[in-house]
Amino acid sequence: MELDSARTEAWLRAAAAAVTAQEAELTALDTAIGDGDHGSNLRRGFTAVLAGLDAGEGGNTAGTDRSPGALLAAAGRTLISTVGGASGPLYGSALRAAGRALPGATAGPGELAAALDEALGAVQALGGARPGDKTMVDAWAPAAAAFAETAGQGLAAASGAAAAAAEQGARATVPLVARKGRASYLGPRSAGHLDPGAASTALLFTALAEACREP
Repeated sequence: MELDSARTEAWLRAAAAAVTAQEAELTALDTAIGDGDHGSNLRRGFTAVLAGLDAGEGGNTAGTDRSPGALLAAAGRTLISTVGGASGPLYGSALRAAGRALPGATAGPGELAAALDEALGAVQALGGARPGDKTMVDAWAPAAAAFAETAGQGLAAASGAAAAAAEQGARATVPLVARKGRASYLGPRSAGHLDPGAASTALLFTALAEACREP
């Protein structure tokens, strides 16, 4: 199994559905330690991504190029242009970087592993966060590592491992004291809360696993 245009579109649609379903929870998490708009911002962005996918050729999509890389890059551009706060640039940069790393019509597990690592690098370059800073990196880094470690087992197994690692990484942010972003202003009071960016990153990797399940 390889990541093709159909699975890439399924990934984006599943991510949009998950963000919409969890909007209130993401907003509640962000209200505790941030600006309280993470859920609504991401829902608005992924609603725009869906509109682009639905528009097809000539819409706000990859145009005539419907390859995985083009679809991810187009989604990234849409998130950057429609999502306020830090989440738009961060998620948008991640998807654009992943898209640029996938130049072909399909991508094998090894190629997707490299793309996920490129996406992580883009997030870290933009936000300056490291694992342990209580950000989306705490979910993305272990997810990318788990995917790479299990890529030899196939796309379905690797994406499932990545989703589990992202969820575990997100839960591990609860006791951490934030060192980046709005939550860092709270200092020790940020401990005891799940980071909303890590939570939404877990949703993204769960969506990837759903899109890559064996038929």
